[in-house]
Amino acid sequence: MPVNKAHDEFYTLDLTKGWETPAGYPEGIQQKIIAGGLDEKNKRGTRTRLLRFAPGVYTTEPFVHEYWEEVFLVQGDLTVGNDKAGKGGTGYPPFTYACRPPGAWHGPFRSEKGCILLEMHYFDPV
Repeated sequence: MPVNKAHDEFYTLDLTKGWETPAGYPEGIQQKIIAGGLDEKNKRGTRTRLLRFAPGVYTTEPFVHEYWEEVFLVQGDLTVGNDKAGKGGTGYPPFTYACRPPGAWHGPFRSEKGCILLEMHYFDPV
């Protein structure tokens, strides 16, 4: 199965534009797609994105999806497992990594000072 990503050599990402709030995410969490695309309906594709949290932003419910997800905390702080009021959970520093198989519940998430995550999403080859 071919991968839907372009051949890109090293280049500097412009972090001043191209950010959008993903559907269903709270204001203050934005993504910037770097490569590829994910077709969740047909369970195909791969996607590499940056996800950033503004300071103090949090989610209130755990997430689950049908694709693999690898996450690397590039900068800032991330707390996992907070309650609906954004309290509690376990905090993680930069250079923390997670790999989640399809169907793994994760979150909710909070960032006190803001953060940027590098995420890779993909489906198993058919």
